[in-house]
Amino acid sequence: MADPQGVTAVERPEAAAGGPEAGGPRVLVVDDDERLLLALARGLRLRGFQVALAGDASQALPYLDSGWPQVVVLDVMLPGTDGLTLCQQVRASSDVPILMLTARDSVPDRVAGLEAGADDYLVKPFSLDELVARLRALLRRTGQRPVTRQRLAYADLELDLRSWRACRAGQPLPLTATEFRLLELFLRHPEEVLTRDRILAAVWGDEPEVESNVVDVHVANLRQKMEAGGRPRLVQTVRGVGYVLRAGD
Repeated sequence: MADPQGVTAVERPEAAAGGPEAGGPRVLVVDDDERLLLALARGLRLRGFQVALAGDASQALPYLDSGWPQVVVLDVMLPGTDGLTLCQQVRASSDVPILMLTARDSVPDRVAGLEAGADDYLVKPFSLDELVARLRALLRRTGQRPVTRQRLAYADLELDLRSWRACRAGQPLPLTATEFRLLELFLRHPEEVLTRDRILAAVWGDEPEVESNVVDVHVANLRQKMEAGGRPRLVQTVRGVGYVLRAGD
């Protein structure tokens, strides 16, 4: 959560909701400048936005995996995974509008941001009014268009988010709500190793009293249903790390 001294962890949607901005557009701000994050949170909330904050890519991923934000403000210079790389990763599975922030104003820098998949580009320092105007323009441009893919597929797996239907080789999978969300996460990141912590944050979020082995238990249940009838395994274990959706192992 953000505290008066700075941002020590990602703010969850529940923390960003409430107050005068409840029900407004959902914006995720990703920047490692704690003072800027807190200032933007206050300003955007006063202008009717629901705001979530992240200081780096690892804090942003649970929001992006869940499809929570309707628009993303993303700094280019982030510790670890930089903003351009994160933008490319988001674009692999989502159409959510992205506004890049940077301290550089050169043409090559702007081109790099746009080629990574950004929809708009704003140079620091900037005015809050200009940021708000650009965010509202992006939201108008997308309108009611869904910002994440509604049908996901990998190998013989298919997931339809609108009808809440999962199939393998054309046969329905009787999944629980948690198993469905777990499979959705794997399908949004095929062949990408997902750590247990990342899975826990994306699927269970802030749920209290979640046991440390809950990921392993639900993956085992999901596998049992996916592998019924002798179908080959698709959710592979990466020992000491987590799991990956990958065919052929």
